[in-house]
Amino acid sequence: MPHQLELFPEFQPKYSVKLPQLTMSSERLHSWKQRILEHQQFAASEQPQQGTLFELAPSACDSNSIDPFILELHNLSFCEKPDWGDRTCLYFVIDNALPLLLYVGETERTPKQRWISHDCHSYIANYIELHRRYSLNVSVAIAFWYGAPSNRKQRLQLELELIYKWKSPFNKECWQWWGQPFGK
Repeated sequence: MPHQLELFPEFQPKYSVKLPQLTMSSERLHSWKQRILEHQQFAASEQPQQGTLFELAPSACDSNSIDPFILELHNLSFCEKPDWGDRTCLYFVIDNALPLLLYVGETERTPKQRWISHDCHSYIANYIELHRRYSLNVSVAIAFWYGAPSNRKQRLQLELELIYKWKSPFNKECWQWWGQPFGK
């Protein structure tokens, strides 16, 4: 029996070496932000709407009727404030220094509960750190829109429409256009 253990080689864990993350230059960061800004300014401009034969009441959940840049902004430490209760909403992470819409999200839970466990924190921290390294203005804040449908399927559809309209760079659906320079 003691020889049975000899059949199995001793386990040797393989440790991977973490490669240093490449840092975006100040010029490249400016260019990256400028491309996003140009797209978002185009998205904000009025797009021609197809007319209808009959007057239809505008939908409260029309992605073209939601302007994240006019919503009240809150500091990212809004989680330290009293809870606003369970309120279905869409939320927008905005760098108000330019301004740029960085992320679009949705929740049926209280925004505080959703935000505390969010993956976007590391992207934001890296984004802010790079701006501070180059002494560039940065003012990241969050805004909430409480007109989101309570129906999850409709809310997710609206969120996706807004992500594709604004091409918010921290949403994974938009990495194909902007890359993922502030990833984990």
